Amino acid sequence: MRLFSHAGRRRPHPTSPPPPTSPRQSLSATLMEDNIASAEAMISRWDADANTFAKVTSLFHAGRAEAREFLHAVSNLQRAMVFFVSGDCAAPAAARSAALVRAQTLMQTAMRRLEHEFHQILCANRDRLDPESVSSSTRARSSAFSDDTENSDDDEIRAAGATIGEVEQASAGAMADLRAIAEVMIAAGYGKECVRIYKTLRKSIVDEGLYRLGFERLSQSQVQKLDWEVLELKIRSWLGAAPVALRTLFSGERILCDYVFAGSDPIGESCFADITRDAATLFLGFPEPVAKTKRSPEKLFRILDLYDAMSDLWPEIEAVFCFESTAAVRSQALASLLKLAEAARATLADFEAAIQKDNSKSPVPGGAVHPLTRYVMNYLVFLADYEASLADIYADFPLQIPTPLPESFFDSASSTPASPSSTSDGGGAASAISVRFAWLVLVLLCKLDGKAEVYREVALSYLFLSNNLQYIVNKVRESRLRFLLGEDWAAKHAAKARHYASNYERLGWAKVAAATPADPAAEMDAGEAWEKMKGFNQAFEAACQSQADWVVADEVMRQEVWASVASMILPAYRVFYERCRAALRDSGPAAAAVVRFSPEDVRNRVYGLLDSGSFKTPLRSASV
Repeated sequence: MRLFSHAGRRRPHPTSPPPPTSPRQSLSATLMEDNIASAEAMISRWDADANTFAKVTSLFHAGRAEAREFLHAVSNLQRAMVFFVSGDCAAPAAARSAALVRAQTLMQTAMRRLEHEFHQILCANRDRLDPESVSSSTRARSSAFSDDTENSDDDEIRAAGATIGEVEQASAGAMADLRAIAEVMIAAGYGKECVRIYKTLRKSIVDEGLYRLGFERLSQSQVQKLDWEVLELKIRSWLGAAPVALRTLFSGERILCDYVFAGSDPIGESCFADITRDAATLFLGFPEPVAKTKRSPEKLFRILDLYDAMSDLWPEIEAVFCFESTAAVRSQALASLLKLAEAARATLADFEAAIQKDNSKSPVPGGAVHPLTRYVMNYLVFLADYEASLADIYADFPLQIPTPLPESFFDSASSTPASPSSTSDGGGAASAISVRFAWLVLVLLCKLDGKAEVYREVALSYLFLSNNLQYIVNKVRESRLRFLLGEDWAAKHAAKARHYASNYERLGWAKVAAATPADPAAEMDAGEAWEKMKGFNQAFEAACQSQADWVVADEVMRQEVWASVASMILPAYRVFYERCRAALRDSGPAAAAVVRFSPEDVRNRVYGLLDSGSFKTPLRSASV
């Protein structure tokens, strides 16, 4: 014990040889040198600079076995390099340096080969690595590929082939090859070269994909200078392309990046951001300059179409471009949404102002439906299809009017839309939109009241109001407006339209009804009968002549008006007519000159009015 203790304290002589390497250290160094030697054999075989066969042949030409051996050799070479620079290696410095130089030279050769293979796979599989195939093959791999590391890539591809088609199978194989190469290159410190190749080629795929979808890269100033007809075509093209671009093109690229660079999330994120950021920002920015074009009511529907599309795609935008590096894409999408909403509100305000400013003074012939009524109601019918979008757009912008709308404007039997003042207190988005539509209809009705005053005949003014209000009611009932305004609203306004028609009947036919004696069955002599029948003829002719061009536009209401006018005149006239015939029986042919209209003639004449397209029944003289 003392000897060993003393020996342990003795210092070595300066000229003594270094302590011998332990057997374990020698074995490790030997194994690493063997790894280098094995890697050299494999890498040299595929050195394109030294081997003509390697220059024209792919590692994957005969399956994946050779490629797998090559990648395994590179991984072993990497482990050897790590060993020789670590503290675990006790080999002489000269030996370690020589081994590292040799390994580094081989690694550079191997990386050149893998760069070439990576590039070739990306180029040769452009069609197979399209986003749709990528999505399909990834779904198949997730269900068909085994997690057992003992299975080869060939086994995985064959397993996937049982559930996917030929194109998807080829896509899955290419993705697996790219991933295997990327993992080895990144582990070897050559991730930058790998990423450079990947970004360059995949960025061109994304740009080409958008081009094939019909998207043209235009600056904001270029968009704003386009004629509306041309711009509308581009909007339609964008609307068709948007779902495919988000749910297939960009989503597929995200899936591919995530898969190929699964071993390094930061690299995958960086690749995806650099590949798609500019294209996605430009694509999702297209609606913004559209929203900034000169406003007109006709453009509102395309603005809302764009808003609908952006809103529908927002979940995909947030999911696909969720990284901090793609925040610019999300910001642009949000900016487009906000600009579209702003443009929609401004355009609808312009539409309301246009109704209020309409100053056409010419009366519509016959009291028919006014062009303004047709235009506004057709506009609102189309607008009602965008109820959900409008509710979102106006969620924070309640209608500001001096007084609440009349209760009669809403369906009390259903979920009654709240007044503008109550919508700010939680009345609900749907109720707020109902109020807004009701307000626009009220603006139109007020304008129509003013236009009715241009008619000189009061009866025709009422007929005009009846025609226009009934047209409005019909449009409401035939469209989604009935859900916004309610059936009770429609019923109340239909009753009001019928009331206007009743006023027309009363005023338009009052003189004719008054020309019939209060007691048509009372006895009268020939002279009295002659004068009274003459008075009726004059009143009836005057009414028919003045109303020759008047119309009742709605067929159902026209039938009701005909029946009502006939019931107002004919019962008394039939009795009066028979009494006059009896009184003038002895007057000879002269009686025919005054007893001109039989009750049937009167009926036919009434039913020949108020319809510009109706057949006018010729009048016949009544025989005495």
